Amino acid sequence: MIKPRKKMNILHIATLNRPIRRNLGYGPIETVIYNIDKGLHRLGYRSIVACSGDSRVIGEQYTTIEKGFNEYWSENTLLQQEHMRRHLALSLQRAKKGDIDIIHMHDAVMVEYIFKGVSGSPVPIVMTLHLPAEEEGSFKRWNESLVSSSRAYFVPISEYQRKQHRELVNAQRVIHHGIDVDDYPFRTSPGPPDYLFSIGRITRDKGQDKAIEVAKKTGSRLIIAGNVQNKAKDRVFFKKIRKSIDLLTDAGKPFTGPDYYEKVMKPILDSDKQIIYIGEIDNAQKKLWYRHARATLFPIQWGEPFGLVLIESMACGTPVIAFRKGSVPEIVVHGKTGFVVDSIDEMIKAVEEIYLIDPRDCRRHVKNNFSIASMAGKYSQLYQWIVDERTVCLKTSR
Repeated sequence: MIKPRKKMNILHIATLNRPIRRNLGYGPIETVIYNIDKGLHRLGYRSIVACSGDSRVIGEQYTTIEKGFNEYWSENTLLQQEHMRRHLALSLQRAKKGDIDIIHMHDAVMVEYIFKGVSGSPVPIVMTLHLPAEEEGSFKRWNESLVSSSRAYFVPISEYQRKQHRELVNAQRVIHHGIDVDDYPFRTSPGPPDYLFSIGRITRDKGQDKAIEVAKKTGSRLIIAGNVQNKAKDRVFFKKIRKSIDLLTDAGKPFTGPDYYEKVMKPILDSDKQIIYIGEIDNAQKKLWYRHARATLFPIQWGEPFGLVLIESMACGTPVIAFRKGSVPEIVVHGKTGFVVDSIDEMIKAVEEIYLIDPRDCRRHVKNNFSIASMAGKYSQLYQWIVDERTVCLKTSR
């Protein structure tokens, strides 16, 4: 572990779609913020998270609004705009108290607001890039005004994404996401009954229709988990795949706790249905679905910058079968922690050969490359470099 040379104070300005806490359902960016906060706290940093009041962080919580929006995508209402302005204004106010060394952010719109607010301030900004370059509309509007001496530093989450943002000023080294591997239950072999697992937002980009095709052609049972966001294209897509689903049930709300397998999972798996949709499940529940699966299918149809699903599944010892798109080849070791394929036919073949993958290799790979400790250590190095660079600049300017 890398120990900081000084007790640095980091202010994270959280997103508001979901609260920042451990046991979330769908909330990839919020999960990353929680994990970074947890990792930095372990390293001895003073980690302060500006977030909604229903959050539960590991470091210090600085509450700006009462509750998160609880919709990962929704219409931009006047109330949400008001809450966003309050969140950013209070976050900026906290940043200007004089004890903050680094502001860490995750949203281009928020960065635009804060960057303007601290442009005359000595507080540097680190922004983790989560979306593809073409989706950062707000970033594109103001990036032209940045110069290399700007106090805004950008962190790609994969080599694939770094290449997308190759013209970005102050783009730093890639820092992959990390998870707390010890929080993921490990299995040496899938328990009966056997099934394939697919989890993610229900949308064409995630390829649930391809997963269904693979399951039908291999005669495998498929469990699909994920939320259907309030987007017209996603609703249309779900309506399309609904015709191929044999059972719809809610595995996210009925029960939690140690009896979840017996009360929720087992009755579903004891049914004679092949394609089963279980809705949105939380963090604790999905770990059990990963653990008992033969493999996790990841048939994405777009260049995903980083798929948390990949490392979560492998941490449980469950291999991944994924299309060669986006950051997948950086995360999955073909033939050792799963299979990286280029077609449906190759995915079908991989399902038949998944027994060749050793679950211990999957977990070891995540522990060695995608742990919270690794991620936090790399961010700590970046923070220290930024602070040291600023110190040198201040000295030379005198």
